[in-house]
Amino acid sequence: MSTGSGAHSAPAPNSHDDTVSDDATATAPGPAPALAAGPAATPRKGTFSSLRIRNYRLFATGQMVSNTGTWMQRIAQDWLVLSLTGSSTAVGITTALQFLPMLLFGLYGGVIADRFAKRTLLFLTQSAMGLTGLALAVLTLSGQVQVWHVYLVAFALGMVTVVDNPCRQAFVSEMVGQDELRNAVSLNSANFQSARLVGPAVAGVLITAFGSGWAFLFNGLSFLAPIAGLLMMRTSELHEVVRVPRSKGQLREGLRYVSGRPDLIWPIVLVGFIGTFGFNFPIWLTAFAHHVYHQGAGTYSLFNGLMAAGSLIGALLAARRARSRLRLLVGAALVFGALEIAAALAPSFWVFAALLAPIGMVGLTINVTANSSIQMATDPLMRGRVMSLFMMVFVGGTPLGAPLVGWVTDTFGARTGFVVGGAISMGAAVVIGLILARVGGLRLQVDLRRGRRHLAVVPRDCGRAASTEKDLTPAA
Repeated sequence: MSTGSGAHSAPAPNSHDDTVSDDATATAPGPAPALAAGPAATPRKGTFSSLRIRNYRLFATGQMVSNTGTWMQRIAQDWLVLSLTGSSTAVGITTALQFLPMLLFGLYGGVIADRFAKRTLLFLTQSAMGLTGLALAVLTLSGQVQVWHVYLVAFALGMVTVVDNPCRQAFVSEMVGQDELRNAVSLNSANFQSARLVGPAVAGVLITAFGSGWAFLFNGLSFLAPIAGLLMMRTSELHEVVRVPRSKGQLREGLRYVSGRPDLIWPIVLVGFIGTFGFNFPIWLTAFAHHVYHQGAGTYSLFNGLMAAGSLIGALLAARRARSRLRLLVGAALVFGALEIAAALAPSFWVFAALLAPIGMVGLTINVTANSSIQMATDPLMRGRVMSLFMMVFVGGTPLGAPLVGWVTDTFGARTGFVVGGAISMGAAVVIGLILARVGGLRLQVDLRRGRRHLAVVPRDCGRAASTEKDLTPAA
Protein backbone atom coordinates (compact mmCIF):
# COMPACT_ATOMS: atom_id res chain seq x y z
CA MET A 1 0.00 0.00 0.00
CA SER A 2 1.17 3.51 -0.67
CA THR A 3 1.86 5.63 2.35
CA GLY A 4 0.89 9.19 3.01
CA SER A 5 -2.22 11.11 2.09
CA GLY A 6 -3.33 13.37 -0.64
CA ALA A 7 -2.93 13.07 -4.38
CA HIS A 8 0.41 11.26 -4.28
CA SER A 9 -1.00 8.36 -2.27
CA ALA A 10 -4.24 7.86 -4.19
CA PRO A 11 -4.48 6.44 -7.72
CA ALA A 12 -3.67 9.19 -10.16
CA PRO A 13 -6.31 10.34 -12.63
CA ASN A 14 -5.72 9.14 -16.15
CA SER A 15 -4.00 11.47 -18.51
CA HIS A 16 -5.48 12.46 -21.85
CA ASP A 17 -3.18 10.05 -23.62
CA ASP A 18 -4.16 7.23 -21.29
CA THR A 19 -7.85 7.59 -21.89
CA VAL A 20 -8.04 8.31 -25.60
CA SER A 21 -7.94 5.02 -27.48
CA ASP A 22 -10.06 2.96 -29.79
CA ASP A 23 -12.72 2.64 -27.12
CA ALA A 24 -12.15 5.67 -24.90
CA THR A 25 -12.33 9.39 -25.33
CA ALA A 26 -10.79 12.30 -23.47
CA THR A 27 -12.45 13.32 -20.25
CA ALA A 28 -15.00 16.04 -20.18
CA PRO A 29 -14.01 19.30 -18.49
CA GLY A 30 -14.38 19.30 -14.74
CA PRO A 31 -14.79 16.49 -12.20
CA ALA A 32 -16.40 13.30 -13.43
CA PRO A 33 -17.17 9.90 -12.01
CA ALA A 34 -14.92 6.98 -12.87
CA LEU A 35 -15.83 4.45 -15.46
CA ALA A 36 -12.34 3.03 -15.21
CA ALA A 37 -10.45 2.83 -11.95
CA GLY A 38 -6.69 3.08 -12.34
CA PRO A 39 -4.56 3.89 -15.36
CA ALA A 40 -5.95 2.87 -18.72
CA ALA A 41 -2.63 1.39 -19.78
CA THR A 42 -2.49 -1.12 -16.91
CA PRO A 43 -0.97 -4.30 -18.31
CA ARG A 44 -2.94 -7.54 -18.05
CA LYS A 45 -1.68 -9.67 -15.15
CA GLY A 46 -1.78 -13.41 -14.62
CA THR A 47 -4.95 -14.74 -13.04
CA PHE A 48 -3.12 -15.76 -9.84
CA SER A 49 -0.35 -13.14 -9.80
CA SER A 50 -0.98 -11.96 -6.22
CA LEU A 51 -0.46 -15.50 -4.89
CA ARG A 52 3.28 -15.04 -5.46
CA ILE A 53 3.25 -13.00 -2.23
CA ARG A 54 3.79 -15.26 0.81
CA ASN A 55 1.65 -13.31 3.27
CA TYR A 56 -1.26 -13.28 0.86
CA ARG A 57 -0.89 -17.04 0.22
CA LEU A 58 -1.19 -17.68 3.96
CA PHE A 59 -4.21 -15.38 4.16
CA ALA A 60 -5.91 -16.98 1.14
CA THR A 61 -5.32 -20.52 2.39
CA GLY A 62 -6.80 -19.77 5.80
CA GLN A 63 -9.76 -18.01 4.24
CA MET A 64 -10.46 -20.98 1.96
CA VAL A 65 -10.89 -23.27 4.98
CA SER A 66 -12.95 -20.82 7.04
CA ASN A 67 -15.08 -19.82 4.03
CA THR A 68 -15.99 -23.47 3.51
CA GLY A 69 -17.12 -23.64 7.11
CA THR A 70 -19.01 -20.36 6.75
CA TRP A 71 -20.99 -21.68 3.79
CA MET A 72 -21.74 -24.89 5.65
CA GLN A 73 -23.11 -22.85 8.54
CA ARG A 74 -25.16 -20.62 6.25
CA ILE A 75 -26.89 -23.59 4.64
CA ALA A 76 -27.40 -25.35 7.99
CA GLN A 77 -28.65 -22.17 9.66
CA ASP A 78 -31.21 -21.35 6.95
CA TRP A 79 -32.49 -24.90 6.84
CA LEU A 80 -32.62 -25.18 10.63
CA VAL A 81 -34.73 -22.02 10.90
CA LEU A 82 -37.05 -23.19 8.14
CA SER A 83 -37.37 -26.59 9.85
CA LEU A 84 -38.14 -25.01 13.23
CA THR A 85 -40.66 -22.47 11.92
CA GLY A 86 -41.72 -23.39 8.38
CA SER A 87 -41.55 -19.68 7.56
CA SER A 88 -39.59 -17.77 4.90
CA THR A 89 -40.14 -14.66 6.99
CA ALA A 90 -38.22 -16.30 9.86
CA VAL A 91 -35.34 -17.03 7.47
CA GLY A 92 -35.45 -13.38 6.47
CA ILE A 93 -35.40 -12.27 10.11
CA THR A 94 -32.32 -14.44 10.76
CA THR A 95 -30.54 -12.90 7.79
CA ALA A 96 -31.63 -9.43 8.88
CA LEU A 97 -30.31 -9.89 12.43
CA GLN A 98 -26.96 -11.06 11.09
CA PHE A 99 -26.56 -7.88 9.06
CA LEU A 100 -28.37 -5.38 11.31
CA PRO A 101 -25.16 -4.50 13.24
CA MET A 102 -23.50 -3.55 9.96
CA LEU A 103 -26.34 -1.13 9.25
CA LEU A 104 -26.22 0.37 12.76
CA PHE A 105 -22.49 0.40 13.50
CA GLY A 106 -20.75 -0.23 10.18
CA LEU A 107 -19.11 3.19 9.96
CA TYR A 108 -17.62 2.79 13.44
CA GLY A 109 -16.04 -0.45 12.26
CA GLY A 110 -14.30 1.52 9.52
CA VAL A 111 -12.96 4.05 12.01
CA ILE A 112 -11.56 1.20 14.15
CA ALA A 113 -9.98 -0.38 11.07
CA ASP A 114 -8.22 2.89 10.21
CA ARG A 115 -6.98 3.44 13.78
CA PHE A 116 -5.53 0.06 14.77
CA ALA A 117 -3.28 -2.63 13.32
CA LYS A 118 -5.52 -4.66 11.02
CA ARG A 119 -3.66 -7.95 11.52
CA THR A 120 -4.25 -7.77 15.29
CA LEU A 121 -7.90 -6.88 14.82
CA LEU A 122 -8.37 -9.79 12.41
CA PHE A 123 -6.86 -12.21 14.93
CA LEU A 124 -9.48 -11.10 17.47
CA THR A 125 -12.45 -11.08 15.08
CA GLN A 126 -11.66 -14.46 13.52
CA SER A 127 -11.37 -15.99 16.99
CA ALA A 128 -14.72 -14.53 18.02
CA MET A 129 -16.41 -15.79 14.83
CA GLY A 130 -15.14 -19.28 15.52
CA LEU A 131 -16.67 -19.14 19.00
CA THR A 132 -20.11 -18.24 17.59
CA GLY A 133 -20.02 -21.36 15.42
CA LEU A 134 -19.04 -23.55 18.35
CA ALA A 135 -21.81 -22.09 20.51
CA LEU A 136 -24.46 -22.91 17.91
CA ALA A 137 -22.98 -26.40 17.52
CA VAL A 138 -23.31 -27.09 21.26
CA LEU A 139 -26.92 -25.88 21.31
CA THR A 140 -27.90 -27.94 18.26
CA LEU A 141 -26.05 -31.16 19.11
CA SER A 142 -27.46 -31.10 22.66
CA GLY A 143 -31.00 -30.86 21.27
CA GLN A 144 -31.68 -27.59 23.09
CA VAL A 145 -31.68 -25.23 20.12
CA GLN A 146 -34.63 -22.90 19.63
CA VAL A 147 -35.16 -20.31 16.95
CA TRP A 148 -34.32 -17.45 19.32
CA HIS A 149 -30.93 -19.05 19.92
CA VAL A 150 -30.23 -18.86 16.18
CA TYR A 151 -31.39 -15.24 16.15
CA LEU A 152 -29.04 -14.39 19.03
CA VAL A 153 -26.02 -16.12 17.48
CA ALA A 154 -26.72 -14.45 14.12
CA PHE A 155 -26.78 -11.02 15.80
CA ALA A 156 -23.54 -11.75 17.71
CA LEU A 157 -21.85 -12.82 14.48
CA GLY A 158 -23.03 -9.60 12.88
CA MET A 159 -21.48 -7.53 15.67
CA VAL A 160 -18.10 -9.16 15.07
CA THR A 161 -18.46 -8.67 11.31
CA VAL A 162 -18.78 -4.91 11.83
CA VAL A 163 -15.03 -4.79 12.52
CA ASP A 164 -13.96 -7.88 10.57
CA ASN A 165 -15.31 -6.80 7.17
CA PRO A 166 -13.54 -3.44 6.74
CA CYS A 167 -10.37 -4.89 8.29
CA ARG A 168 -10.25 -7.76 5.80
CA GLN A 169 -11.04 -5.47 2.89
CA ALA A 170 -8.37 -2.92 3.79
CA PHE A 171 -5.77 -5.47 4.93
CA VAL A 172 -5.52 -6.89 1.41
CA SER A 173 -3.65 -3.83 0.17
CA GLU A 174 -1.21 -4.09 3.10
CA MET A 175 -0.37 -7.64 2.03
CA VAL A 176 -0.09 -7.17 -1.75
CA GLY A 177 0.40 -3.44 -2.38
CA GLN A 178 -1.41 -1.21 -4.84
CA ASP A 179 -0.16 -2.96 -7.99
CA GLU A 180 -1.73 -6.31 -7.11
CA LEU A 181 -4.80 -4.98 -5.31
CA ARG A 182 -7.33 -5.53 -8.09
CA ASN A 183 -6.09 -9.08 -8.68
CA ALA A 184 -6.16 -9.92 -4.96
CA VAL A 185 -9.70 -8.55 -4.54
CA SER A 186 -10.86 -10.77 -7.41
CA LEU A 187 -9.05 -13.83 -6.01
CA ASN A 188 -10.67 -13.20 -2.62
CA SER A 189 -14.02 -13.50 -4.35
CA ALA A 190 -12.87 -16.61 -6.25
CA ASN A 191 -11.74 -18.06 -2.92
CA PHE A 192 -15.12 -17.37 -1.34
CA GLN A 193 -17.02 -18.81 -4.28
CA SER A 194 -14.81 -21.91 -4.45
CA ALA A 195 -15.69 -22.58 -0.84
CA ARG A 196 -19.30 -21.98 -1.79
CA LEU A 197 -19.06 -24.94 -4.17
CA VAL A 198 -17.75 -27.26 -1.45
CA GLY A 199 -19.52 -25.96 1.67
CA PRO A 200 -23.17 -26.39 0.59
CA ALA A 201 -22.49 -29.85 -0.84
CA VAL A 202 -20.86 -31.06 2.38
CA ALA A 203 -23.51 -29.32 4.46
CA GLY A 204 -26.29 -31.02 2.51
CA VAL A 205 -24.78 -34.44 3.22
CA LEU A 206 -24.20 -33.69 6.91
CA ILE A 207 -27.67 -32.23 7.45
CA THR A 208 -29.36 -35.16 5.72
CA ALA A 209 -27.29 -37.81 7.49
CA PHE A 210 -26.58 -36.36 10.94
CA GLY A 211 -28.30 -32.98 11.39
CA SER A 212 -27.25 -29.33 11.34
CA GLY A 213 -25.08 -29.41 14.46
CA TRP A 214 -22.08 -31.04 12.76
CA ALA A 215 -21.99 -28.30 10.13
CA PHE A 216 -21.88 -25.68 12.90
CA LEU A 217 -19.07 -27.59 14.61
CA PHE A 218 -16.98 -27.72 11.45
CA ASN A 219 -17.45 -23.98 10.95
CA GLY A 220 -16.28 -23.19 14.48
CA LEU A 221 -13.13 -25.27 14.10
CA SER A 222 -12.42 -23.95 10.59
CA PHE A 223 -11.37 -20.58 11.97
CA LEU A 224 -8.19 -22.16 13.33
CA ALA A 225 -6.82 -21.98 9.77
CA PRO A 226 -6.98 -18.18 9.26
CA ILE A 227 -5.76 -17.61 12.81
CA ALA A 228 -2.71 -19.78 12.09
CA GLY A 229 -2.14 -17.92 8.80
CA LEU A 230 -2.17 -14.54 10.56
CA LEU A 231 0.33 -15.76 13.16
CA MET A 232 2.69 -17.10 10.46
CA MET A 233 2.82 -13.87 8.45
CA ARG A 234 6.06 -11.91 8.15
CA THR A 235 5.18 -8.45 9.40
CA SER A 236 8.33 -7.00 7.79
CA GLU A 237 6.87 -7.82 4.37
CA LEU A 238 3.59 -5.96 4.93
CA HIS A 239 3.22 -2.66 3.07
CA GLU A 240 3.46 0.15 5.57
CA VAL A 241 0.39 2.27 6.10
CA VAL A 242 0.08 5.28 8.38
CA ARG A 243 -2.65 4.61 10.94
CA VAL A 244 -5.11 7.40 11.57
CA PRO A 245 -4.76 8.93 15.06
CA ARG A 246 -7.81 9.21 17.27
CA SER A 247 -9.59 12.51 16.77
CA LYS A 248 -13.08 13.97 16.66
CA GLY A 249 -15.13 14.07 13.50
CA GLN A 250 -13.57 11.09 11.71
CA LEU A 251 -16.95 9.66 10.75
CA ARG A 252 -18.06 12.99 9.28
CA GLU A 253 -14.73 13.32 7.52
CA GLY A 254 -15.25 9.96 5.81
CA LEU A 255 -18.81 10.81 4.79
CA ARG A 256 -17.74 14.19 3.37
CA TYR A 257 -14.96 12.50 1.42
CA VAL A 258 -17.38 10.06 -0.21
CA SER A 259 -20.17 12.59 -0.80
CA GLY A 260 -17.79 14.80 -2.79
CA ARG A 261 -16.79 11.96 -5.10
CA PRO A 262 -19.40 10.88 -7.69
CA ASP A 263 -17.12 7.97 -8.65
CA LEU A 264 -17.56 6.64 -5.09
CA ILE A 265 -21.03 7.65 -3.97
CA TRP A 266 -23.08 6.39 -6.93
CA PRO A 267 -21.53 2.91 -7.11
CA ILE A 268 -22.14 2.60 -3.37
CA VAL A 269 -25.79 3.63 -3.82
CA LEU A 270 -26.22 1.11 -6.65
CA VAL A 271 -24.78 -1.84 -4.71
CA GLY A 272 -26.91 -0.72 -1.76
CA PHE A 273 -30.11 -1.24 -3.74
CA ILE A 274 -28.90 -4.55 -5.13
CA GLY A 275 -27.66 -5.80 -1.76
CA THR A 276 -30.91 -4.82 -0.05
CA PHE A 277 -33.39 -6.21 -2.57
CA GLY A 278 -31.52 -8.37 -5.08
CA PHE A 279 -29.27 -10.58 -2.94
CA ASN A 280 -31.89 -12.27 -0.73
CA PHE A 281 -31.04 -15.74 -2.00
CA PRO A 282 -31.43 -17.56 1.35
CA ILE A 283 -35.10 -16.55 1.29
CA TRP A 284 -35.79 -17.30 -2.37
CA LEU A 285 -33.80 -20.52 -2.71
CA THR A 286 -35.22 -22.07 0.46
CA ALA A 287 -38.71 -21.08 -0.71
CA PHE A 288 -38.22 -22.51 -4.21
CA ALA A 289 -36.71 -25.74 -2.83
CA HIS A 290 -39.33 -26.24 -0.11
CA HIS A 291 -42.56 -24.67 -1.40
CA VAL A 292 -42.26 -24.62 -5.21
CA TYR A 293 -40.41 -27.86 -5.94
CA HIS A 294 -41.16 -29.66 -2.63
CA GLN A 295 -37.58 -30.84 -2.12
CA GLY A 296 -35.23 -31.00 0.87
CA ALA A 297 -31.88 -29.65 2.03
CA GLY A 298 -30.03 -31.46 -0.77
CA THR A 299 -31.85 -29.40 -3.42
CA TYR A 300 -31.20 -26.20 -1.51
CA SER A 301 -27.51 -27.11 -1.44
CA LEU A 302 -27.64 -27.85 -5.19
CA PHE A 303 -29.08 -24.40 -5.88
CA ASN A 304 -26.33 -22.75 -3.85
CA GLY A 305 -23.70 -24.86 -5.59
CA LEU A 306 -24.92 -23.80 -9.04
CA MET A 307 -24.80 -20.15 -8.04
CA ALA A 308 -21.33 -20.69 -6.62
CA ALA A 309 -20.11 -22.25 -9.87
CA GLY A 310 -21.21 -19.18 -11.80
CA SER A 311 -19.73 -16.87 -9.18
CA LEU A 312 -16.39 -18.66 -9.34
CA ILE A 313 -16.26 -18.22 -13.12
CA GLY A 314 -17.09 -14.54 -12.67
CA ALA A 315 -14.35 -14.11 -10.06
CA LEU A 316 -11.67 -15.77 -12.23
CA LEU A 317 -12.66 -13.62 -15.20
CA ALA A 318 -12.46 -10.54 -12.97
CA ALA A 319 -8.97 -11.56 -11.81
CA ARG A 320 -7.76 -11.36 -15.43
CA ARG A 321 -9.48 -8.04 -16.10
CA ALA A 322 -7.00 -5.16 -16.19
CA ARG A 323 -9.53 -2.43 -15.40
CA SER A 324 -12.68 -1.93 -13.35
CA ARG A 325 -15.15 0.17 -15.32
CA LEU A 326 -18.27 1.67 -13.82
CA ARG A 327 -20.14 1.12 -17.07
CA LEU A 328 -19.47 -2.61 -16.53
CA LEU A 329 -20.94 -2.27 -13.03
CA VAL A 330 -24.11 -0.60 -14.34
CA GLY A 331 -24.49 -3.06 -17.21
CA ALA A 332 -23.98 -6.06 -14.94
CA ALA A 333 -26.60 -4.73 -12.52
CA LEU A 334 -29.09 -4.41 -15.38
CA VAL A 335 -28.44 -7.96 -16.59
CA PHE A 336 -28.54 -9.27 -13.01
CA GLY A 337 -32.07 -7.96 -12.48
CA ALA A 338 -33.23 -9.36 -15.83
CA LEU A 339 -31.84 -12.81 -15.00
CA GLU A 340 -33.58 -12.83 -11.62
CA ILE A 341 -36.91 -12.07 -13.29
CA ALA A 342 -36.28 -14.80 -15.86
CA ALA A 343 -35.49 -17.32 -13.10
CA ALA A 344 -38.60 -16.34 -11.16
CA LEU A 345 -40.74 -17.09 -14.21
CA ALA A 346 -38.88 -20.28 -15.17
CA PRO A 347 -41.38 -22.95 -16.31
CA SER A 348 -39.52 -25.95 -14.90
CA PHE A 349 -37.06 -27.05 -12.21
CA TRP A 350 -34.14 -27.45 -14.60
CA VAL A 351 -34.65 -24.10 -16.32
CA PHE A 352 -34.66 -22.44 -12.91
CA ALA A 353 -31.52 -24.35 -11.88
CA ALA A 354 -29.73 -23.51 -15.15
CA LEU A 355 -30.28 -19.77 -14.63
CA LEU A 356 -28.67 -19.77 -11.18
CA ALA A 357 -25.11 -20.07 -12.56
CA PRO A 358 -25.32 -16.92 -14.74
CA ILE A 359 -27.02 -15.09 -11.87
CA GLY A 360 -24.06 -16.00 -9.68
CA MET A 361 -21.55 -14.93 -12.33
CA VAL A 362 -23.13 -11.53 -12.93
CA GLY A 363 -23.75 -10.93 -9.22
CA LEU A 364 -20.08 -11.60 -8.50
CA THR A 365 -19.10 -9.21 -11.31
CA ILE A 366 -21.11 -6.48 -9.59
CA ASN A 367 -19.41 -7.11 -6.25
CA VAL A 368 -15.83 -7.30 -7.55
CA THR A 369 -16.17 -4.36 -9.94
CA ALA A 370 -17.63 -2.09 -7.27
CA ASN A 371 -15.15 -3.25 -4.62
CA SER A 372 -12.00 -2.84 -6.71
CA SER A 373 -13.15 0.43 -8.33
CA ILE A 374 -13.82 2.00 -4.95
CA GLN A 375 -10.60 0.74 -3.33
CA MET A 376 -8.45 1.88 -6.24
CA ALA A 377 -10.01 5.35 -6.23
CA THR A 378 -9.75 5.89 -2.45
CA ASP A 379 -6.95 7.54 -0.48
CA PRO A 380 -5.31 4.82 1.70
CA LEU A 381 -5.88 6.88 4.86
CA MET A 382 -9.61 6.84 4.10
CA ARG A 383 -9.86 3.26 2.86
CA GLY A 384 -11.14 1.68 6.09
CA ARG A 385 -13.94 4.22 6.42
CA VAL A 386 -14.87 4.13 2.75
CA MET A 387 -14.94 0.32 2.67
CA SER A 388 -16.98 0.21 5.86
CA LEU A 389 -19.53 2.50 4.18
CA PHE A 390 -19.48 0.23 1.12
CA MET A 391 -20.05 -2.89 3.23
CA MET A 392 -22.60 -1.13 5.44
CA VAL A 393 -24.67 -0.22 2.40
CA PHE A 394 -24.12 -3.49 0.54
CA VAL A 395 -24.89 -5.92 3.36
CA GLY A 396 -26.31 -3.54 5.96
CA GLY A 397 -29.40 -2.98 3.85
CA THR A 398 -30.32 -6.63 4.34
CA PRO A 399 -32.10 -5.97 7.69
CA LEU A 400 -34.42 -3.65 5.77
CA GLY A 401 -34.85 -5.75 2.65
CA ALA A 402 -34.83 -9.33 3.98
CA PRO A 403 -37.95 -9.17 6.22
CA LEU A 404 -39.84 -7.26 3.51
CA VAL A 405 -38.79 -9.71 0.80
CA GLY A 406 -39.57 -12.61 3.14
CA TRP A 407 -43.07 -11.22 3.76
CA VAL A 408 -43.68 -10.76 0.03
CA THR A 409 -42.45 -14.31 -0.58
CA ASP A 410 -44.69 -15.77 2.14
CA THR A 411 -47.73 -13.72 1.11
CA PHE A 412 -47.57 -13.78 -2.68
CA GLY A 413 -45.29 -16.72 -3.39
CA ALA A 414 -41.62 -17.36 -4.15
CA ARG A 415 -41.93 -16.34 -7.79
CA THR A 416 -43.37 -12.93 -6.95
CA GLY A 417 -40.69 -12.30 -4.34
CA PHE A 418 -37.94 -13.11 -6.83
CA VAL A 419 -39.52 -10.87 -9.51
CA VAL A 420 -39.70 -7.94 -7.10
CA GLY A 421 -35.99 -8.25 -6.24
CA GLY A 422 -35.01 -8.40 -9.90
CA ALA A 423 -37.22 -5.47 -10.89
CA ILE A 424 -35.78 -3.22 -8.17
CA SER A 425 -32.21 -4.15 -9.21
CA MET A 426 -32.97 -3.29 -12.84
CA GLY A 427 -34.62 -0.02 -11.90
CA ALA A 428 -31.68 1.05 -9.75
CA ALA A 429 -29.25 0.24 -12.58
CA VAL A 430 -31.19 2.35 -15.06
CA VAL A 431 -31.58 5.37 -12.77
CA ILE A 432 -27.97 5.42 -11.52
CA GLY A 433 -26.63 4.75 -15.00
CA LEU A 434 -28.50 7.85 -16.21
CA ILE A 435 -27.17 9.88 -13.27
CA LEU A 436 -23.57 8.85 -13.99
CA ALA A 437 -24.04 9.65 -17.66
CA ARG A 438 -25.44 13.08 -16.84
CA VAL A 439 -22.65 13.90 -14.37
CA GLY A 440 -20.06 12.76 -16.89
CA GLY A 441 -21.60 14.56 -19.83
CA LEU A 442 -22.36 11.32 -21.71
CA ARG A 443 -25.13 9.95 -23.85
CA LEU A 444 -25.95 6.61 -25.49
CA GLN A 445 -25.31 6.57 -29.24
CA VAL A 446 -27.21 4.09 -31.43
CA ASP A 447 -25.80 3.39 -34.90
CA LEU A 448 -27.51 0.62 -36.91
CA ARG A 449 -25.27 0.92 -39.98
CA ARG A 450 -23.39 -2.19 -41.01
CA GLY A 451 -19.81 -2.37 -39.80
CA ARG A 452 -20.39 0.22 -37.07
CA ARG A 453 -20.53 -0.26 -33.31
CA HIS A 454 -24.28 -0.29 -32.74
CA LEU A 455 -24.26 0.93 -29.12
CA ALA A 456 -21.66 3.25 -27.63
CA VAL A 457 -21.38 5.72 -24.75
CA VAL A 458 -20.16 9.01 -26.18
CA PRO A 459 -19.80 12.63 -25.02
CA ARG A 460 -22.83 14.85 -25.50
CA ASP A 461 -20.52 17.17 -27.45
CA CYS A 462 -20.39 15.00 -30.56
CA GLY A 463 -18.12 17.47 -32.27
CA ARG A 464 -15.21 16.33 -30.13
CA ALA A 465 -15.42 12.55 -30.49
CA ALA A 466 -18.78 11.28 -31.71
CA SER A 467 -17.61 7.86 -32.80
CA THR A 468 -15.62 6.80 -29.72
CA GLU A 469 -16.63 5.53 -26.34
CA LYS A 470 -16.03 7.53 -23.20
CA ASP A 471 -14.11 6.32 -20.12
CA LEU A 472 -14.44 8.79 -17.27
CA THR A 473 -11.62 9.05 -14.75
CA PRO A 474 -11.64 9.93 -11.04
CA ALA A 475 -11.59 13.59 -10.20
CA ALA A 476 -8.25 14.74 -8.81
